[in-house]
Amino acid sequence: MDVAKTEKINFWMIPQLNNLELLHATYINQSFTKHIHDCFAIGVIEQGALKFSYRGEKVVAPSGHINLVIPGEAHDGSAVSNEGWTYRMFYLKSQLLEQAAHEITGKVQQTPFFTAGVIKDDKLAGFIRKFHFLLENSTIPLMEQESYLLTMLTEFIYRHGDERLRVRGVGKENQAVKLAREYIEDTYTQNISIKFLSNLCNLSPFHLIRVFKESTGIPPHAYLKQVRIKRARILLAQGFSLSFIANEIGFTDQSHFSKQFKQITGITPNKYSNIIQDFSPKRSKMK
Repeated sequence: MDVAKTEKINFWMIPQLNNLELLHATYINQSFTKHIHDCFAIGVIEQGALKFSYRGEKVVAPSGHINLVIPGEAHDGSAVSNEGWTYRMFYLKSQLLEQAAHEITGKVQQTPFFTAGVIKDDKLAGFIRKFHFLLENSTIPLMEQESYLLTMLTEFIYRHGDERLRVRGVGKENQAVKLAREYIEDTYTQNISIKFLSNLCNLSPFHLIRVFKESTGIPPHAYLKQVRIKRARILLAQGFSLSFIANEIGFTDQSHFSKQFKQITGITPNKYSNIIQDFSPKRSKMK
């Protein structure tokens, strides 16, 4: 077997997320010698199984499980069988988790600690994998990237951190939600940042997402998508091309626009346009 043809490694960074580092790799004969990270390494095993020494134990992370290494903890790593393993990894600076812990409580927090190196949590593992996949295969709005990252970190800390943090309560921040909605509706063509939006509303990003979702039923990034699609329907009815509309309402390309449009309406924008045009008063008179 030619190992070079079966092992695949994709490593990249996301500049707009403070140079967040990501890895998607398939290893067959790879054997990591003992080493340490100066960051948190959090990932999900997609196929096969990974074994590694961690905190004085030999542990195994099988498919579907979360694997974790905290900063400064020496560990190795190799495949359990000849099948190798495939995983998706996030490499997160300690400051990110400290900030996420602060977002949960509203108080200054130390770096969260996690005892386990392997975690079974199907829901969170699915979320981590989905977010990683989105960052690898498509360009999603900055607000959505930030929201996914914050949700991943806060859920991870709240569900699996050694210290049980108390989530601060949600009040009736109606004015903040109103301000956020108005800003999104006025600037939907821009790549809005959740950090900017939270500063505008004088709330932390985590708190803004919570109160916004409680008030509207969806988080800010989903509301942004709704506003864009609503505008797209108007432009489609006016006969504009899909490429023009995608650019006009803030999507990176026509393919991404079409996918998002169908997720909300259930049909493609091209089909929607054909239906609308067929039933438009002008077209009816021509018939």
